[in-house]
Amino acid sequence: MSEPIIISNARVLDVDAGTYLDNRFVEITNGRIISIGDTRPRSNGQEVDIGGRTLMPGLCDAHVHVTAVTADLGAVNRMSPFYVAQHARNIMEDMLLRGFTTVRDAGGADFGLARAVEEGLIKGPRLLFCGHSLSQTGGHGDIRGPGDMHFNECLCCAGLSAICDGVAEMRKACREEIRKGANQIKIMVSGGVASPTDRIDSTQFAFEEIQAAVQEAHAANIPVMAHAYTAKAINRALMCGVDSIEHGNLLDMSAIRHFKQYDAFLVPTLITYKALSEEGVAAGLPEKMVPKIAEVVDAGINALRMAHEAGVKIVYGTDLLGSMHRRQLEEFTIRSAVQAPIDIIRSATTTAAALFRMTGQIGRVAPGYLADLLAVEGDPLSDVSVLTRPEEKLALILKGGSVIANRIEAR
Repeated sequence: MSEPIIISNARVLDVDAGTYLDNRFVEITNGRIISIGDTRPRSNGQEVDIGGRTLMPGLCDAHVHVTAVTADLGAVNRMSPFYVAQHARNIMEDMLLRGFTTVRDAGGADFGLARAVEEGLIKGPRLLFCGHSLSQTGGHGDIRGPGDMHFNECLCCAGLSAICDGVAEMRKACREEIRKGANQIKIMVSGGVASPTDRIDSTQFAFEEIQAAVQEAHAANIPVMAHAYTAKAINRALMCGVDSIEHGNLLDMSAIRHFKQYDAFLVPTLITYKALSEEGVAAGLPEKMVPKIAEVVDAGINALRMAHEAGVKIVYGTDLLGSMHRRQLEEFTIRSAVQAPIDIIRSATTTAAALFRMTGQIGRVAPGYLADLLAVEGDPLSDVSVLTRPEEKLALILKGGSVIANRIEAR
């Protein structure tokens, strides 16, 4: 149980309206916001005067890999899970200090890491995990080269992916991850950059296999996220009922129509391609995979523009690997070429909360919500770049009512 806190002299960002409420007092008890008003509440508690700074919800990243300690994903499978966990600890703590209070892992993290965060053994964002992402043989999650015979991965081991072929294996794989507490299921329905033997434009998993994953996840009341680049792969997945498309760089107007028809979410991850093109090999990406990056990097911003103009529900994601995790906030900068600051902020707050099925819990500064809060120097509605400089602009971080970082003197 966290100590009661009163945040005073706050300029509260109403993310829904895209406006501010000045000179507000925000009362926090037991990790939740109790009240917001223009007079000081009578209750006792630690008061933090934030001096008119912007008070906004903690950020969400809907596509991370906290166990991807190198861009060579095959190497991760050969590492001790205890060693990987120590790197994951550092990766998650850095995410939290950037202002991310909830993240959705897209393959690799499991119930153990999530529990360690929940119990305070690791300082990090609230961690929503899928366990292993699920791939067909030779699919995006199959990290074997053409000369490798055996896949050194199974559903009981550490690693980013597991292989399943056919409806029965898909159902069993989904049920195993659900048994272990998965918050979502992740499936690979197209080729990808970091896989050695598939093509970007390939489609993966048969309709029946995708439908089986959706049926199993939805039976457990959790969503399905699908890695996909091309319009063909996107449309197949959306027709089968997946809830979000990850990346989507090569979408077209047919895919836009499917997003709207099925009320699905798009999670672009533009910064990862920029980072991979600039430093991927130095970060561990096998050099033979570099040519794949060019197939998707230039198309990504156009896909974002098309989706934004059509009113598709867009969520903030980054998909960074290894040493490139430090570039997590650069996604704000890239998206600002297409979207207004409030739209990008919503993608990392309210829209992300809807995707996570956590509306009413996170994403807003409002009574009843978890006190995941950031006090920011400056006006993010007019200059979203203030969110990209946490060492300079991020004065206060709260997660669930607990003070994570405070550069303001408490009274």
